[in-house]
Amino acid sequence: MNRLFPNIRLGLVLLASVLLSACANNIVTSVSSFNQWPQDTQGSLFTFITPPASPYAPPNELEQATYQKYVQIELEKQGLQRAASGQQARLLVELSTITQAQQRTYLQPVYDDRPAFYPPFRNAAGQWIPGYWGPSRFGPSYVGDRVVPYLVQFNQLNVRILDTRNSPPGRPHPVFESRAVYEGDAELPTVAPYLARAVFDNFPGQNGQVRKVLFNRETGAVLQK
Repeated sequence: MNRLFPNIRLGLVLLASVLLSACANNIVTSVSSFNQWPQDTQGSLFTFITPPASPYAPPNELEQATYQKYVQIELEKQGLQRAASGQQARLLVELSTITQAQQRTYLQPVYDDRPAFYPPFRNAAGQWIPGYWGPSRFGPSYVGDRVVPYLVQFNQLNVRILDTRNSPPGRPHPVFESRAVYEGDAELPTVAPYLARAVFDNFPGQNGQVRKVLFNRETGAVLQK
């Protein structure tokens, strides 16, 4: 069993490497949504409003407008329309983002593959075989794990939609809340279109569901829901 243990661990490491390599070719998002979506919103007007204050630095004006455009495209796919200047919107859309580099760690197995010394011996024919150094007949031996740090880019897109209909004046009630998260090597401007699409994939979705939405990094196609 001890002889097999290093090989099993090595196999697991190789399998993890293959999986990580496959994921590197995709955009993997994690989405959670909550909703009480009304059934009479078809054709309703919406507008973007300033989200509540956040400890995270907000995007600059042009960057925020770009992210709003991604969300607008998805809302229009749902039969909603952005209110023009001077029009009264029924739905109010809050859009906020979080982006930061985070340090993570993983355990990397360490193996001792130093040569082993084989003492002199006589073979079956009576010949004297001198001692020698060579690879261990048991293969590399597992000696423990070492902690390896690495950086990952954490990006989160938050969308909250408030309904002014059947609400007290100045107190619209929330009807949709969702956040989409990406952790990997890409920064927010690159993955923001995918995060917006993930939020509205199968909109409004199952209440309280957390799921993965995968996109092909090259084509943008949805690979898994």
